[in-house]
Amino acid sequence: MKETAITSSFYAYLSRLRWIKRWGLKRNAHAENVMEHSWEVSVIAHTLALIKNRYFHGNVDANAVATAALYHDVTEVITGDLPTPIKYHSEQISTAYKQIEKQAEKELLALLPAELQADFQALIHHDRMPPEHVQIIKAADKISAYLKCQAELKAGNSEFETAAEQLALIIGESEQPEVAFFMKTFAPSCGLTLDGLMKTY
Repeated sequence: MKETAITSSFYAYLSRLRWIKRWGLKRNAHAENVMEHSWEVSVIAHTLALIKNRYFHGNVDANAVATAALYHDVTEVITGDLPTPIKYHSEQISTAYKQIEKQAEKELLALLPAELQADFQALIHHDRMPPEHVQIIKAADKISAYLKCQAELKAGNSEFETAAEQLALIIGESEQPEVAFFMKTFAPSCGLTLDGLMKTY
């Protein structure tokens, strides 16, 4: 007896992350999509976790953090990217968006074959994720946004001045020592040109 083939549109949805533009309310010198942002947040989160373990007596699964970070904005294939100023404009909007996001999480999870759903629970449902992982991913998200702002300012785009200042303040006030370490060690060279980077060897 032949088994019925299981089909799922889960990855078809995920592939559309490349079409979801970030920073929609601002004029961008360099367009950024959610897929590339997710990769950047993942590698930053992975590095933050390793820094925490090696320098600050942490015991975090850096690979699990990196994987979860890859999926941290996956619901935006349904909701789109709601700019931060709108998302937190009022308590009512923030609450409504969180409800929409939770519903999107449920719908995406339901697209998976039943046998895989438990494996994706902690990746898609943010409230199922270890709190320490969430903290690191949120920090990585802020750092990624800050680096984006710096790239825009370097390109002469003053649209990002206020966002850059706000993010610098948030990052500077972080109580996570791995964040300060990352910013001091890795962030400064992100503003260099290729020729500038080559000179550092």
